[in-house]
Amino acid sequence: MVNLKKYNQVSKLFVIFLTLFFVVSCSKQSYHITKIEGKRIPITDKENQVLEIENYIKPYREHINKDLDSILAYCPETLDKSSGKWQTTIGNLMADVSLMRGNLVFQSREKKSIDICLLNSGGIRSILPKGNVTARNAFEIMPFENSMVVIAMKGEQVFELVDFFIIDKKAHPLAGVTFTIDKNNRPKNILVQGKPVEKETIYYVGTNDYLAEGGDNMTFFNKGIKKYDLDYKLRNILIDYFKQVDTIPVLRDVRIIIE
Repeated sequence: MVNLKKYNQVSKLFVIFLTLFFVVSCSKQSYHITKIEGKRIPITDKENQVLEIENYIKPYREHINKDLDSILAYCPETLDKSSGKWQTTIGNLMADVSLMRGNLVFQSREKKSIDICLLNSGGIRSILPKGNVTARNAFEIMPFENSMVVIAMKGEQVFELVDFFIIDKKAHPLAGVTFTIDKNNRPKNILVQGKPVEKETIYYVGTNDYLAEGGDNMTFFNKGIKKYDLDYKLRNILIDYFKQVDTIPVLRDVRIIIE
């Protein structure tokens, strides 16, 4: 007679073994990188690839160059920032043009007028050469993306502006204000649009967005009451002005008098 009890025990052990085997075989396994291989893939026909790229960008380059080199105006003599100690021909032009063109936007939006324009001499990066004037000249003079900003400030800050100008001893572009430097190196006869500065009066001063944040140590701009961003790049101001006139004026009017 067969021993069923013993047979049943063996069967149970066999089933348990199979169950454990399948559980282990189906469990998640971990893998580890043991070797990395690589190889260089040479670029074939390099000259043809360069030629294809050149042919692709050529029409775009020609279009840009055509726009940049189109004649917009004429300059009767070279304007540069080394033409004077306190004022320069190109600085006077930059300040006057920025004040004039900026006012077109400011008056339209705010129904107010810019009284003064102050820029920085270091922002002028090239001369305006004698001869035909193009948009490329504007990009060379103003290669940065600075936009014009108007700061509302009290007359007290206008006094600080003049003091800074004298201390800094640089021919920063300046328009709308005139003053005298006396023998003691102090300012007097400060006039804005031909009128004496009043300490509590609000004046609107045009500058660039870099200086408006106190750049080049012009911290008096940080004391302004309100800031207006005209969203008008100084470079575009120049280009628009070049398109507006036939001949660029050479401005030598006296804005700073030295005793």
